[in-house]
Amino acid sequence: MDILFYGFIVFLFAAIILGIEGVYLWWVNTHGASAQRIARRLQLMSGHQGKNAERISILKLRRFGRHALTERLLQRARFAHRIDRLLVQAGMGWSVEHFLLCSGVVAVLAGYLVLQWPMPLPVPVLVRVALVLLCAFVPLLLVRRARLRRLARIEEQLPDAADFIARALRAGHSFSNVLQIVGNELPEPLSGEFRIAREEINYGVPLGEALHNMASRIPLTDLRYLVIAILIQRETGGNLAEILSNISHIIRGRLRLAAQVRVLSAEGRMSAWILGLLPFAVGAMLVLVNPTYIMVLWTDPAGVKLLWTALVMIIVGVIWLKRMIRIRI
Repeated sequence: MDILFYGFIVFLFAAIILGIEGVYLWWVNTHGASAQRIARRLQLMSGHQGKNAERISILKLRRFGRHALTERLLQRARFAHRIDRLLVQAGMGWSVEHFLLCSGVVAVLAGYLVLQWPMPLPVPVLVRVALVLLCAFVPLLLVRRARLRRLARIEEQLPDAADFIARALRAGHSFSNVLQIVGNELPEPLSGEFRIAREEINYGVPLGEALHNMASRIPLTDLRYLVIAILIQRETGGNLAEILSNISHIIRGRLRLAAQVRVLSAEGRMSAWILGLLPFAVGAMLVLVNPTYIMVLWTDPAGVKLLWTALVMIIVGVIWLKRMIRIRI
């Protein structure tokens, strides 16, 4: 009797487990994420797009993080997409997670060093917080600097790329082959962007969309002119080689004029740097030479007001000088 009872208990337990597993598998296969994704793709392929229909891209999407939870959280954040776009334009292989981790590490190290720095209270609390925030933005400033330098190199390479494409078209090559030749012959970083566009076309992306993607990765007005000229020529016809030669001539003239403006405004830019950094350099020198003399600025209420007034005036002066010497061409 005991054997039959225990056997019944074992089989009942196994039946319950198998039943739960069967319900789970049925739910996953009919209502799971994979099943819903397959259903959406089949619906789009059949031509019946519902209200929530989405455009499926055949291109590999950039990952914001190495872990699934981090990836989901960052994909929902709008600032993460802006950071990723900035990293792509800078040509850096970092992910958003790596960038945020570096910023956090820099902020923690800066906070530790600032706490170890003996400063009188209570005003230095705000100064310490400001220093930590400034250090946290250092990776962002480095990425933006790398982006500006990369875009400047690409802008210098654009006239040669336009002439190269024009000569290849006159030689009888198709535009798709010209993209491959440009990607192999021209120096970086512009050649890498043309290789990416060529690979997208090989994967089945339309030519117009591939060129628009390249223009979004390289936010330069000259490149947009180049892309617009190519797309208009494919729609209306015409001599694309001659159009590209004219665009190359225009880009070279604009770069030449920009160089002349940069030379003429060098004195103003140097004045802005000197006037902006001189007060901080003098203050740091006085802290090292005679700290008790300058300590009155943040221990006395009148000195605190003078510091804030001087800081606001410096910021306003630097912004004003920057607007005066910035000439858009």
